[in-house]
Amino acid sequence: MTGPRHPIALHHAPGGLRLVHDRRPATAAAIFGLAVRAGSADESPATEGLAHLVEHTIFKGTARRRSWHIINRMEAVGGELNAYTTKEITVLYTVFPATALQRAVELVADLAINSTFPRAELEKERQVVIDEINSYLDTPAEAIYDDFEDLLFAGTPLGHNILGTPGSVLSLDSSHCRDFLDRFYRRDNAVAFYSGPAGADRVLASIERHFVAMPEGRPPRAGSQPTAAPRFDICRSLPIHQCHCITGTGCPSLTHPGRHATALLANILGGPGLNSLLNLELRERRGLVYSVEASTALFENDGALSVYFGCDPEDLDRCRRICENTFSRLAEGYIDSRRLAAARKQYLGQLAIAAENSENRILAAARATLLRGKPTTETETIEAIHRITPHHIAGAAEALLKPSTLTFIPS
Repeated sequence: MTGPRHPIALHHAPGGLRLVHDRRPATAAAIFGLAVRAGSADESPATEGLAHLVEHTIFKGTARRRSWHIINRMEAVGGELNAYTTKEITVLYTVFPATALQRAVELVADLAINSTFPRAELEKERQVVIDEINSYLDTPAEAIYDDFEDLLFAGTPLGHNILGTPGSVLSLDSSHCRDFLDRFYRRDNAVAFYSGPAGADRVLASIERHFVAMPEGRPPRAGSQPTAAPRFDICRSLPIHQCHCITGTGCPSLTHPGRHATALLANILGGPGLNSLLNLELRERRGLVYSVEASTALFENDGALSVYFGCDPEDLDRCRRICENTFSRLAEGYIDSRRLAAARKQYLGQLAIAAENSENRILAAARATLLRGKPTTETETIEAIHRITPHHIAGAAEALLKPSTLTFIPS
């Protein structure tokens, strides 16, 4: 049992670093980390993949610790270290027994401030990243999302793969990594986050102690701006057995009030429920696909709404027509007040269940604080979803009437 859930709060440490704090008094585990406003959108064309490479190699040595000591610092007490990179942020965090708070804060601060990116370790990690890039050749169902976003956001900072290319990764060295750390890993450009039993005062005191050497300031950045990429319909031949298709369009950003209607539309179309429209049309009634899903990818100033499915080559055109017909039905008002009430009830229930995952909850709050200035409260989200009308759903669906499409077909 985790006990009653308190509202997530935003605090400021004396040194200026913000803290997103989620108090869970009855839990024996805790999460602490740092979210930094730096991702692949902050790279130059010559340094694509740098943010991700920094995330990989930040664990490989600091001025105080070698790689082995970093790995074992939290594992020795039963915890673990994690990190990930997106187009706009990088996150370092640890999940640990709640009694090891000081250990966790000190280690994360050491990584964010004192990482040295040793040359020998960087050489090894570059090969790991290149293997990761090449592994996408074996997973077209994942690679198609990245390729679709590259096309949809072409010409903007969002329009290249987070991993970079083998060539770009091979061109990066320790000085590139350290320069990226110095430019972006700053107090005004980051948010610390904590979920666990400790009160905010105790966490803030630990932050003040261990992050004192973190530089101030916020780096200049162009940021991602809404894209007006031309519509596309592209087929790529690959040595695969099944067709993979993704179709979609731009949508309201993470900071736009219209994002809630888009998210609800995606859930209606192809959310995790087996009663989603496209799962019923494509799988349950016709057996044409194994899986179909609709999703949104939301950024500070842009977004993407997409539908993915995989099917046999001979069924591709039929599946596309069914998707297009479903989009048209929704744009023409298929979701009336009764259907909207049912869809809203299901979606709110899914959100309530998801909020019980403390890790996802605190990571989402940290991301919202970086990109929107504050965590989004559950009350705000619920109220926004209740304000959605059938007209909003139809309006969001209209964007799908002329979608862009990328298809991987067997060669």
